[in-house]
Amino acid sequence: SGQFAIVKKCREKSTGVEYAAKFIKKRQSRASRRGVSREEIEREVTILQQILHANIVKLHDIYENKTDVVLILELVSGGELFDFLAQKESLSEEEATRFIKQILDGVNYLHSKKIAHFDLKPENIMLLDKNIPIPHIKLIDFGLAHKIEDGVEFKNIFGTPEFVAPEIVNYEPLGLAADMWSIGVITYILLSGASPFLGETKQETLANITAVNYDFDEEFFSNTSDLAKDFIQKLLVKDTRKRLTIQEALSHPWIMLKDETKGQENKKVEMENTQLKTKRLREYTIKCHSSMPPNNTYINFERFAHVVEDISRLEQGFSTLAASHDSLQEDMDALISIYNEKEAWYKEEVESVRHKLSQLKYEYRKMESVKRHLHNDIEAVGVSLAGVCGKYAELQSQYESLRQELSEELKWIQDLMSSFQLGNIACVNGNFDSVFNKDINESLMELLNRSCCEEFLAGLNLDVTESHQ
Repeated sequence: SGQFAIVKKCREKSTGVEYAAKFIKKRQSRASRRGVSREEIEREVTILQQILHANIVKLHDIYENKTDVVLILELVSGGELFDFLAQKESLSEEEATRFIKQILDGVNYLHSKKIAHFDLKPENIMLLDKNIPIPHIKLIDFGLAHKIEDGVEFKNIFGTPEFVAPEIVNYEPLGLAADMWSIGVITYILLSGASPFLGETKQETLANITAVNYDFDEEFFSNTSDLAKDFIQKLLVKDTRKRLTIQEALSHPWIMLKDETKGQENKKVEMENTQLKTKRLREYTIKCHSSMPPNNTYINFERFAHVVEDISRLEQGFSTLAASHDSLQEDMDALISIYNEKEAWYKEEVESVRHKLSQLKYEYRKMESVKRHLHNDIEAVGVSLAGVCGKYAELQSQYESLRQELSEELKWIQDLMSSFQLGNIACVNGNFDSVFNKDINESLMELLNRSCCEEFLAGLNLDVTESHQ
C-alpha cells in the first residue's frame, strides 16, 4: 500500500483464483492534491498492458468506480526478497547472484521496451512463493514507470531517496540508466546489510548520492569478492554514459561466472562470512520495518538485541509479528495520509467558503443599494402619479362644466335659429339679418375660445357654415 493506493487480496468467483486488487484513489479535480491524476493512472495501466515477463507482475483486469481505479494483478504472496534472505541461516554470493540475475532479467525486458521503472527498491522486489530454495522474483509497483521516447526530454524528482540516482536529485534528464543505479544500491545492501548512501537525514542522504560518497567498509566487505565489488562500482557511477547498461550488467563476470568457480572462490570464507551477512541483512530489514526512534535507552537496545538473537529460533513467530507490524504501520500510514488529506481539503474548503462569503456580502450590499434606489424611485413615481390624478380630476370637472355650458349655449342657438325662419322677408329685413349674423358669429367665437375640445370645434364650425347658408 502507498499514499493513494491500497492492495487487497481478492478471489475471482467464476474460477476461484486469487488475485491482488490495487485500489488507486482518483484525483477528483485538477486543483486538488488528493489522489492520483487520471493521466498517471492511465500511464501505469498502459505500461502494465505492454508487459508480459516471468519476473514482472501481470495485469489481469481493470475496474473503475466513482472514487477508485482497481487494478486486478497477479497475486505475489511470498513477501519481500530481503525479508526472505534475512530469515535464512546463511547466504552465499552464488545465491545472491541468482536473485540479482532475476532482477536483471526483469529490468532487461523493461529496457528492451524503453520502459524505466524508476522505483526499484527492496519493497518492490517480491517473491512469488518463498517455500522453495530459489524463489521466483517479481518486480511490482509501476506507479512511477515511464516510457522513454527518443528526442523527448523527461525530468522529475521522485522515488525513495535511499535508492534514487544522482540525475534525479539534480533534476537532470532521465533515462533507463536510473534503474541501473538502483540495482547497484540494492546489490550493495544485499551483500553487506548496509546502505551505501543513507544518512541521518533525507538531505544528508541526497548529498551523499550527488557526491557519490560511499566506500566498501572493511567491516561489511572484508570477505566479499572483488568481482562483486567491481559489479557495484560500475553501477554506482554518476556519469550515466559510463554507467553499466542492462546488457553490460548481464554480461559482467560476477553474473556470468559459473557456479563451480564461485564455489571455489568463496569456499574458505563461506561458512563464517555468509552467517555474518545474513545477520546484518536481518538487522537492516528490521530497521527498515521498525518505527523505533533512533535514540533509545540501553534497555531498549538490550531487548532489541535479544529479539535479533532469537529470530533464528522463532522464525515463524517473528514472521507473524513482522506481518502484524507491517499491517499496523500501513494502517498508521494510511491514517496519517487520510488526516493530511482531510486537513488539506478542509483548508481548501475554508478558503473557498471564505471567498464565496465575501462575494455574497458584496452582492448583498449591491442589492441593498439598488433596493434603496428603487424605493426612492417608487416614492417619486407615487407622488407624480398623485399629482397627475389630481390634475386629471380637475380637468375632468372643467370639461364636464364646459360640456354643460356648451349644451345650454347650443340649445339657445337652436331656439334662436328656429325663431328666425322667415326667410321670405329678407329684402325688408336685410339689414337686420346682417346685424343678427354678426352677433351670432361673435357669440360663436366666444364659445370657441372657451372650448378645448377639437371635435366639438369641428362640429361647431360645421353648424356655423350651415347657418350662413
